[in-house]
Amino acid sequence: MLRVKSPQDFGAGLVFLAIGIAGLYFGRELAFGTSARMGPGYFPTLLSILIIVIGLVLGLQGVTVEGPPIERVQLRPISFIIAAILIFGFLIDSVGLALTAVALTVFASYARHDVKPLESIVLGVGLALFTVLVFVYVLGQALPAWWGR
Repeated sequence: MLRVKSPQDFGAGLVFLAIGIAGLYFGRELAFGTSARMGPGYFPTLLSILIIVIGLVLGLQGVTVEGPPIERVQLRPISFIIAAILIFGFLIDSVGLALTAVALTVFASYARHDVKPLESIVLGVGLALFTVLVFVYVLGQALPAWWGR
């Protein structure tokens, strides 16, 4: 009988297998082509095969190597991160990228149990300056850097 020694690796292997098989299934009608004249299905097919191989290796590792058990799902981090993404959509047009980055960094930091507000604010300010500099000024994206703009 097959004994799973590392449930995390075995589960990850199953997920990789499912993704790889889905990639092969959905890309089956695309022309493969050759290495010299690649068709639209060439890269997705090879990538799907690579993902399946990774899944098989992980699955094999899950039944041969001892590993930790699967931990229970942590709902606090998941809910805070999803809420932060939704809040980004609501805030970006009204208060601008800089304030949105600070607010979301502080908000998302509460996904952890040991929140350090000063550390979160400093990180938020640094991220705000970086995102405004890169996306607004360097890349020229049509994002409002500040409110009222």
